[in-house]
Amino acid sequence: MIKRLLERPLLRLAKSYPVVTITGPRQSGKTTLVRNVFPEKPYVNLEAPDIRQVAITDPRRFLERYPAGAVIDEVQRVPELLSFIQTIVDNSKKTGLFILTGSAQFELISNINQSLAGRTAILRLLPFSSEEISSTISAYSLNKILFTGSYPRIFDKNLDPAEALSFYTNTYIERDVRQLLNVKDLSQFEKFLRLCAARTGQILNLSNLGNDCGINHNTASSWLSILEASYIIFRIRPHFNNYSKRLTKAPKIYFYDVGLASYLLGIQESSQIETHPLRGHLFETYIVSEILKKRFNSVKDNNLYYFRDNVGNEVDILLDYGNKVLPIEIKSGSTFSEDMLRGLNYYNKLAHNFTDTPYLIYGGTDSYSYKNFSILSFKNISDLEIK
Repeated sequence: MIKRLLERPLLRLAKSYPVVTITGPRQSGKTTLVRNVFPEKPYVNLEAPDIRQVAITDPRRFLERYPAGAVIDEVQRVPELLSFIQTIVDNSKKTGLFILTGSAQFELISNINQSLAGRTAILRLLPFSSEEISSTISAYSLNKILFTGSYPRIFDKNLDPAEALSFYTNTYIERDVRQLLNVKDLSQFEKFLRLCAARTGQILNLSNLGNDCGINHNTASSWLSILEASYIIFRIRPHFNNYSKRLTKAPKIYFYDVGLASYLLGIQESSQIETHPLRGHLFETYIVSEILKKRFNSVKDNNLYYFRDNVGNEVDILLDYGNKVLPIEIKSGSTFSEDMLRGLNYYNKLAHNFTDTPYLIYGGTDSYSYKNFSILSFKNISDLEIK
């Protein structure tokens, strides 16, 4: 079994907080993680209809079954429990009492902020990082990495990625979309999902996206929020500073899992990625999601931004540390050329001494220093030094 990097922070926080909440996509390994780390705790899965019904009809009696606490899976299915858990932990004064998991972040976090503010630590578990599966992924070509993605079941069960992600998509649309949104035409929502995949790693034009799907701007915005709520996509905002420049204001969108984006683009085998017109965007999606996993596995928030001005000068990722900014450029090409540094050079002149040593992450296999830049191979993404 692959050890998750979040295990140590989870144990540490359970010694300091009465409740620890873990959110993340379906099948990202939340249940496996909490059951491995807390094998002595009773386990409750609120996806089970009979258990969920008891929790809904008599939450107080339901929780009385677990005087020493419990692991409660998919707690967003019965949000009323959170108020009762608040009362229990306030009276108990013990740490590590309840371990909660959930797959719908907006709904779950909203209820937690209302009921458990100051009483719970919140962790985010995404699918495997390259560091977690380094022994397996080191044998993969870049195209296979972009095709396979990193959902744990694909690696644990050695599943065919296209087949597994097909089942994942169908299950997600049938279950989560119906729960979170009253969508009458699920096939239209699936079309919307595929159109989002065609825009991964790119600046979002919501009106254009809605028009392509045959829906209005408000519906497109609502559906995009559902994809965010269920950890399918995330947005990165443009970074603003006083540079006296006209900057792009729209966000960029990314899929949390590059394999899912590849599947939704109709890619059926890894060899198709080599000549795919969106290969560069898929590579950028992979690298950005790895950076985000690195942040989340260190119990840090998303501090990722991008830079682009009105004439096309761009840096793919800026990590904002308050007093400094770390610029990162991402190129899928396997051969380094100085032209790859054009955006970084421009930004460094603009930002002066407000940047850490810039990174170029590319599709080659060698990592080294070049002038004032760190050139990093995608194979060494886990070596990226971020705060």
